[in-house]
Amino acid sequence: MTETRTLSTATLGRYLVEPASRASGVGAPLLVGFHGYGQNAEHLLQELHRIPGVAGWTLVAVQALHRFYNAKTQEVVGSWMTSLDREQAIEDNLAYVARVVAELRTDRGDRKLVFAGFSQGAAMAWRAAAHCKPCHGLLVLGGDLPKDVAEAPALDLPLILIGRGERDTFYTASQLAKDLAALESRGLKAEVIRFDGGHEWGPTFLDAAGRFLEGVQRRRFLH
Repeated sequence: MTETRTLSTATLGRYLVEPASRASGVGAPLLVGFHGYGQNAEHLLQELHRIPGVAGWTLVAVQALHRFYNAKTQEVVGSWMTSLDREQAIEDNLAYVARVVAELRTDRGDRKLVFAGFSQGAAMAWRAAAHCKPCHGLLVLGGDLPKDVAEAPALDLPLILIGRGERDTFYTASQLAKDLAALESRGLKAEVIRFDGGHEWGPTFLDAAGRFLEGVQRRRFLH
């Protein structure tokens, strides 16, 4: 009979940090993002740059731990997890994100923090916002609310902005409705931006994200 055994092992994490260009890098709030499946930190950083007013933020793009080559371009890209040993992968990813945030706060102090995620990275953004405190905002685009967050015994989430392209076949309208219902059942609400587009960073969502970040900057928080 075959035995399946697992063990924990160290692996190298990688993330990009770009200081704010419109304000002091030390005093700027943090926008920490997670890329989609088959993408990398550089891809995400390009998209974050498109958000209006983001020059006032320190941008952080976190690379997924599970790397592979794009079959067409041979570019190194990543995935956050697969169905195999999923629960352990979630724990590993959360520990990884917690270390990234801890390093950022050591370097830059306790600044306002917003998590952002696209596609598969949206699930990571939900998880990070639920577990890494204090967190002041959550931007998610083209990705669903993961079950482990929706059904957490105690769920405390910050301000939320959800985006979906009307022609997105990956994050469907029915899944968005399901996610909103799950949030409502927990006494939580989210601002929703639906735009004419597919599985992408549409201009309408980018504009809304800029307004959202501006609101987070202006708002006073207890922590």
